[in-house]
Parts: sequence; structure tokens; C-alpha cells
Amino acid sequence: MFLLEMNHIKKSFDGLGVIDDISLSVKEGEIVSIIGPSGSGKSTLLRCATMLERMDGGELIYMGKKAAWEEDGSVSYVKGKELREVKSCYGLVFQNFNLFPHYSVLKNIADAPIHVQKRDKAEVYETARELLAKMGLEGKEDAYPCQLSGGQCQRVAIARALALNPRILFFDEPTSALDPELTGEVLKVIRSLADLHITMVIVTHEMAFAREISDRVIFMDGGVIVEEGTPEEVFRSTHERTQSFLRNYAG
Repeated sequence: MFLLEMNHIKKSFDGLGVIDDISLSVKEGEIVSIIGPSGSGKSTLLRCATMLERMDGGELIYMGKKAAWEEDGSVSYVKGKELREVKSCYGLVFQNFNLFPHYSVLKNIADAPIHVQKRDKAEVYETARELLAKMGLEGKEDAYPCQLSGGQCQRVAIARALALNPRILFFDEPTSALDPELTGEVLKVIRSLADLHITMVIVTHEMAFAREISDRVIFMDGGVIVEEGTPEEVFRSTHERTQSFLRNYAG
């Protein structure tokens, strides 16, 4: 069974088509990287998948259950308990961390599991501390985001997403706001998640990383999927547009 299915997704802003009839699916344990030039619709696709943007057309399915569907020319979404169930399926890590500046590191991680998922407070705090240890952030529980480096903030953001026990984890260009040294430490953490067989969809400009970590690579341009396949297939593609893009990101 697919964890995620997106069928014939369409999205426009002010009449300008950003996503044009995209379909993709993600299996449990699979790591899918989405690459492509800026403005190709990659981040918008992720925002549609996580319902941060309303789709103009298409169908969204999590674990075999419809989350959004098209009828009578518009898209309807599940509501109430069903919506909460869908949202519990995934976690999202943003490029700019999106941590609460007035919350400590520990509270940033524990807040949603306690207040949204209604889980036991002691259990959540224990899990949060374990996740911080995995992220190499022991001793930072009481720090605030302004006291951390960008790489540390992104690792807190990853821990926050993992604390929700998602079935699938989305990354929207998780290293684009970081300098090269900090990029390396965040990519190392994501590699460690791959070793745990966590299902991931990663929008990235890190070509060597995408080639190394992915089971499947999707190349987007102009709001459509130009090509998809194994890293070997995509990175050795003879498709003119794919080759042109990859030359700009040599290495």
C-alpha cells in the first residue's frame, strides 16, 4: 500500500499555473527526492501534500484514505476527526525552521504532541529528550532558538517533526538557509533517519545528497514532472532539460 498518493494535482496563483496535472505516489520506507530549478513548483507540491495550500484540482490520499478530492469543479477536504487523523500521518520540516522563538527547545518539540495529539506529558518529554540526544543536542533542552546556530535550529525542527510519530516526513529544502558547514551536519542527521527506514520526501538542491540517499528521484520543471526514476536513471539521463539542469549543479 502507498502511504501517499497525489493524483492529477493542479494549483494556480492569480491565474498562473504552478502545478499542472502532477501525479505521484510514495511507498512505506521509500525516500523520494524532488529536484528542479527554482520556481518549478517543488515547494508548492509539498505544501499541497501537507494541506498548507488548497489544491485547485486533483486527489490526495493518505494510507488508502481520501484526504481531498475533486467534485463539481472544486476540491473538498476531510474535516474534524478525519482531518486530524490525516495530519497525524506526516511531519514537515521547513527551510526556515519555523520554531517558536518564545518557547524553549524542549517546549518546541513537546507542545504539539501534548496539546494536539493529547499524549501523556511525561512520556512526550521523555521522547523529546531522547530525540534531542539523537540529534546531538544534549544539554540544549532549556535553550531558546535565538541561542542556537542555524544547523542546531534545523535539528530541533527535525526532532519536533519526529516527536509526532509521523508515517511520512516531508523536507522543504532543509539546508537552503544554512551555510555549507551547517548544511553538512543537517544532511548527516537526515542520512541517519534513512538508516531507520523512515519514509521521506525531500525537496532539495543538494544533488550529491539526493543521488546518494534516494530510492527515487523526481525532476520537476515548469510545474510538471519531466522525469522520474532511480538516482542512476535520472542522473545519467539523456533528456535535454534534465541534463541542462544537472550541469548547473555539477557534483
